[in-house]
Amino acid sequence: MKNLKDILYRVSVEAVRGSTDVQINTIAFDSRKVSKGDVFIAIKGGTADGHKFIASVIENGAVAVVCEVLPAEINTNVTYVLVEDSKEALAYMADNYFDNPSQEINLVGVTGTNGKTTIASLLYSLFKKLGYKVGLLSTVKVMINDKEFPATHTTPDSISINTYLKQMVDDGVEYCFMEVSSHGIHQKRTKGLHFTGGVFTNLTHDHLDYHNTFAEYRDVKKSFFDELPKTAFALVNIDDKNGSVMLQNTEAKKYTYALKTVADYKAKILESQLNGLLLTINTHEVWTKLIGEFNAYNLLAIYGVADLLGVDAMENLRLISELESVSGRFQYVISDSGITAVVDYAHTPDALKNVLETINSIRTHNEKLITVVGCGGDRDKTKRPKMAHIATELSNQVIFTSDNPRSEDPAVIIEEMEVGVEPQNFKKYISIVDRKQAIKTASKMAEKGDIVLIAGKGHETYQEIKGVKTDFDDYKVVSEFLKELQK
Repeated sequence: MKNLKDILYRVSVEAVRGSTDVQINTIAFDSRKVSKGDVFIAIKGGTADGHKFIASVIENGAVAVVCEVLPAEINTNVTYVLVEDSKEALAYMADNYFDNPSQEINLVGVTGTNGKTTIASLLYSLFKKLGYKVGLLSTVKVMINDKEFPATHTTPDSISINTYLKQMVDDGVEYCFMEVSSHGIHQKRTKGLHFTGGVFTNLTHDHLDYHNTFAEYRDVKKSFFDELPKTAFALVNIDDKNGSVMLQNTEAKKYTYALKTVADYKAKILESQLNGLLLTINTHEVWTKLIGEFNAYNLLAIYGVADLLGVDAMENLRLISELESVSGRFQYVISDSGITAVVDYAHTPDALKNVLETINSIRTHNEKLITVVGCGGDRDKTKRPKMAHIATELSNQVIFTSDNPRSEDPAVIIEEMEVGVEPQNFKKYISIVDRKQAIKTASKMAEKGDIVLIAGKGHETYQEIKGVKTDFDDYKVVSEFLKELQK
C-alpha cells in the first residue's frame, strides 16, 4: 500500500476533490485492470478515452481518479485529482510508486531512427561479458540479467518500464540499456526516469503517420536530450546533421562520434567483407563480426558509451571484437549450394538503402542480388513508394510482398509501393502477396553465389493480418527453403 500524496510527488496538480491522504493499492490506466483500493489515471488515447470509464472503475472499487476533466457526477467517497497532462502524471506516479528505481541503476537511453536495437542489445552483451548484472529494454526483448521477457513496444508504458526497473533493482542490476522511441517520448512514457546517459544514432524518414512533420519528429527526439540532467552524458552521431540539434539545449555533458568528421570518438573502415569489418576506433585497430557502414556507426556508439561508463579502452575493443549480430539485424545464412540469405529489420527507406548499399559494396557483382520487401499496414504510407524505388534501384531483382498488412489490404499496399518504381526498373520486379510464397520464389530464383535479402520484419516471429497474428519467422522460413533446395 502507498499513500496517494506520496506518489503524486512532481505531478503538476491543478485541483483536488477529496483527500490525497488516502492509502491506495496500485495504479492503473487500463480500466479493465482496476480493482478495490486502486487509483485510476484517465488517459485520452488514440483509440479510447479513459475518462469515459471513470464511473465503471469507481464501481470496481477505485478510491482515487486522476483526470484532465472532472466528471459531471462527483462521488464524495472518491478522491479526484485534476491534472493538465494525464500521461505525464502517470509517468511520475509510476516512478514514485515503484520507489524511483531508475535512480538506483545506470540507465542509458538510445534514440534515433535506426540502430537503437543493435546498440542497446550489444551494450547489454558487452556489460554482461564484463561480469556486471545488466538489464535491457528493447524492441526484441526485455532482459533482467539472464531472465527474458517478451517485448510488446519499443518503449513500454510507464508502469511496465518502472515494474521492470524495480525488478532490476531487486535483482542487483547495475546497468540498463533502453531503446527510447519517438512514440515513447511523445507519450511521456520516459518522464520521471533518471538517465545516466543518452545516445542519438540518426534521423531519417519514419513515423510520419504519427508525427505530422519531420521537424516535429526531430523535436520530439530532441526533447529527450533537453531533459537529461547535468550529471548525464549526451553522445550523438555528429555525421548526421541533426546530431548538433540534439545537443543545442541539453545540460548533459556533450560528446560526439563520427566516421566522416572530427569527433570525440572516431572510426575508419579499413576492410568491409561479408563476414565482418576491420576498423580503427580512436587509432586502435579492431576486427568485428558485424557488417556494413551502419554497423561501424553502431559499434562506435557502443565503444563511446562503454568508455564514458569507465570501461578500459583495450578491454572495450576486445569485447567489441567478440560481439555478434542481433537477431534480425543483418542475420545471414549460407546454403550448401552457396546462396546467401540475409534477414534484416530494414523497414524505413534509409535502413533499406543502408543494407542494400552495404551488400553492393561487398559483393563482386558477378552474382544477383534478389530483394524481398513489403511495407506495413496502418503505418506511414508516404514511405511505400520510396521503399520500392530504393529496392528496384539497388537490386537485380525484387519481389514486392506483404509485411504486416494489419487491417489493410496487402494488395493495395503493394500497389502504393509500385508507384515509386522508375520505368527503367519495371522489368526488375514482380509482386507476390503471400510472404511465404515470395520468399520461396526468391530462393528458387537464386543460384550459386547469389544473395537474397529479406527485408522489413527482421526479428519478428509473427505476421499480423486483419488483426490476427500468426507464427512467421523470416529467418526460419528462408533457412527451410534453402535446405529443401539442397535435397
